[in-house]
Amino acid sequence: MEKELIQFINDAFKPYGDFPARADVTRELLANLQDKYQDLKKQGKSDHEAYIQATESFGDVSEIMDEIDHREAVANDTSTASTVHKFKGVALEDSDLAGTNLAGSNFSGSALQQSHFDQANLTGAKFGAAAISHATFVGAQLTETIFKSSDIRSADFTQATLIRAQFKSSALQGSTFKATMISESVFKSTDFSDVSFDGSTITDTIFQTCGLTRATFQGATLRNVSLHYSDVEHTDFDGAAMDKVTYAFLKKTQANLEHVTII
Repeated sequence: MEKELIQFINDAFKPYGDFPARADVTRELLANLQDKYQDLKKQGKSDHEAYIQATESFGDVSEIMDEIDHREAVANDTSTASTVHKFKGVALEDSDLAGTNLAGSNFSGSALQQSHFDQANLTGAKFGAAAISHATFVGAQLTETIFKSSDIRSADFTQATLIRAQFKSSALQGSTFKATMISESVFKSTDFSDVSFDGSTITDTIFQTCGLTRATFQGATLRNVSLHYSDVEHTDFDGAAMDKVTYAFLKKTQANLEHVTII
């Protein structure tokens, strides 16, 4: 089935040609897809059932890539290009964008590994099929910011503010959201393995079909948080405080709530 999964990824990105982040993004998304497939197989699914469910959880690449189809024309248009569009499909690895106002910017298809967005205003910004591994967003403003089908492994979101943010079909393994304020946000079909939410305040937020293996919420506060179809059996909630609704939901899963405080 590995060949079929590789073909699925290749077919998904085939119509869009090459862009700076393509190799990094497709490689990581394929790894996520393979992990999802293996997890479903361990749950007793047949090869066909596991393939269908894994690929259905992948998301719609066309929604992301439609935004960067004309990336070359935008990048070369020095007379009319605006801040909102000039970051599409560009190579900006290891860039220092800390403290800048990047509200409404579109980084879709860009290579941004190890870049610094600390204290930046990223309100309404878009990161579609972007390579952002090892980037830092410490203290950044991420209101209505969208991350789709992006490689965001080992990124640092410490003390950032996420309001109505969206993370979909992305890889965030090893990232940190320590002491982060997260409100009214949606995390869907995203891998949060080994991610830390320690000390964060999370309210009115949805984790849907997310991988949370070895993720930690130590000392975090959770209010009205849904973890629908997410794997929380090996998630650490030690010292977390949560409302009765969140607790009731988690109680139906395999989560260990022994050291949780109900507020």
